Amino acid sequence: MQYAQLEHAENAETTQQIAAILPVLQRYFDGLYHCDVELFQQIFHANAVYATADETPLLYRDMPTYFEVLAQREAPAKRGETRHDVIDQIQFAGANTAFARVRCRIGTKQFIDFLTLVREAGQWKIMAKIFHIQEVV
Repeated sequence: MQYAQLEHAENAETTQQIAAILPVLQRYFDGLYHCDVELFQQIFHANAVYATADETPLLYRDMPTYFEVLAQREAPAKRGETRHDVIDQIQFAGANTAFARVRCRIGTKQFIDFLTLVREAGQWKIMAKIFHIQEVV
């Protein structure tokens, strides 16, 4: 996993917040690479949103529907694809709300994901995944 321009920690609290979110993002990338529904069930909030405007009409899925789709995919790991996981940015809007801009490549497509995270009962969960798809040349 690469880190590009991560917000510089200005204090110990921000450093701790980043340290708490990084494992969630690593598990997110692992879940995508292995199409691991059980892992995604652990890191996504049960009421999370999954959407992209790159499809017409706008694609929206709730978590059970998204997990069904994920379970049917052939995992990039099974195809032996090289991983291209990048965290571009992490921002905080207080102690319980965060935003991460991440990228990964699956097949011939690069996904730019905007992940909104919430901390509930001390655990960070992905509350929204809004993404853009680019064809990789």
